Amino acid sequence: MLRVTLRGAGLPTVTLGSGETLFFGRSPDHAVPDDTPENALRVTAIALPRCAPHVSRVLGELIVGEEIARLRWHGSGETQVSSLFDAPGGARRVTLAEGMSLLLDEGENQLVVMRGRVGSGAEGTYDDLSIVVDVTLSGSGPVVTLPRPGVDEEDVDAGATAPAPHLPPLSREWYVALALSEPWLTGTDDYPRPPSNREIYERVLHWHGYAWNLERAQRVDDAIRSISALAFGPRDDPFRAGTGRAQNVRFAIGRRTAEVQLVTADDLDRVERAATRRNVPPRQP
Repeated sequence: MLRVTLRGAGLPTVTLGSGETLFFGRSPDHAVPDDTPENALRVTAIALPRCAPHVSRVLGELIVGEEIARLRWHGSGETQVSSLFDAPGGARRVTLAEGMSLLLDEGENQLVVMRGRVGSGAEGTYDDLSIVVDVTLSGSGPVVTLPRPGVDEEDVDAGATAPAPHLPPLSREWYVALALSEPWLTGTDDYPRPPSNREIYERVLHWHGYAWNLERAQRVDDAIRSISALAFGPRDDPFRAGTGRAQNVRFAIGRRTAEVQLVTADDLDRVERAATRRNVPPRQP
């Protein structure tokens, strides 16, 4: 039999046994079926503490079988799953998007919902939300079953998911974020170095035709600082930490910007098509 334990900061430790299912998220109570007393014992839900308002009401569904544990992701944003196991390399890291499922490895599996937790600093700031799922093969030990949650009918619509924090589209920071994260958006993330200030300026000028005086390096640096604060939140912002080489910091910000979807591949395609239309010479009569 399997024993699966879910734990996290401020979260009561929950242990599930084979045949049980757990829904978790910002407000997952409505996901529990309302059929029979048997369902109440086998399917439960738990709300994660201090979830950001843009986190989905149901993030994940943890299904425990006789020999496997499966995570089905329902969240509208992406999450990263890291695990350690006894294999060559000893680790893996995958990204889950809405509708995807993943068989969890035996041992510790860590889920990171980027910008998923309300920060302790200024209002409107968010930290990463971390959840640990331990999977063990064991026939002993108690199984802690949560009481079945009640659903407040008046609160069904009150918990509507808010939009995630984002950069204003077509703003200076938005264009700089596109240039900075372009290697990850195009799938060429083996790029040997992050783009320089000059390269960012040239990309923005190509896409927009106007570059907000980004030929001045300080203007690019200021934009990247704003992007970093939004992408990481105050606790993990590399500029606040003040450590590491500038190249490494910029590389991390570019990757993170793509991971939290401050800009997307669709945005990149949009500006490339706009640049092509602007540069097409007019037809001769």
